[in-house]
Amino acid sequence: MFGTDRSATAAVEFAILSPLYIFLIMGMTAYGIYFGASHSVQQLSADAARAAIAGIDATERQTLASNFIGRNASGYLFIDGDKLSVSVGDNPAVPGQFNVTISYDASNLPIWGLFDRLAMPHRTILRRSTIRIGGI
Repeated sequence: MFGTDRSATAAVEFAILSPLYIFLIMGMTAYGIYFGASHSVQQLSADAARAAIAGIDATERQTLASNFIGRNASGYLFIDGDKLSVSVGDNPAVPGQFNVTISYDASNLPIWGLFDRLAMPHRTILRRSTIRIGGI
C-alpha cells in the first residue's frame, strides 16, 4: 500500500525542484539589473557623444559632453551620478573622432548580496562611444 500511495508526489516534486527555480529566478533578476545598468551607461555615453558633436573645438565638445552627463546621469534608474567616471576628448589615434568613455562603479547595485554562489560580472562597467567630427 505504501508504494502505491501518490498523495504527496506534488509536494515532493516541489521540494526537489523549487531551489533550482528560485536560483534561476534570482540569477535572471540579478543579471537583468546588471544589464539594465550596463545599457544605461552605454546609452549615456552615446547621448553625450551626440550632444558633443555640436562643439566647434575640442574644449567645447568636452564641455558639452560633460555637462550632458552631469545633467542626465540621475535620470537613469540604476545609475548613481556620483559613481561615474567620465573621460571625453578627441581620439589621438584616429583624427576626426571624438570619444566619450564612462566608467561606472556598480558595486552599489542591489544584486551583489543576492546569492553568494551566483557567478556575477565585474563590478565596474566600462562603456565607450565614438563619433565622427564634422563629417571628416
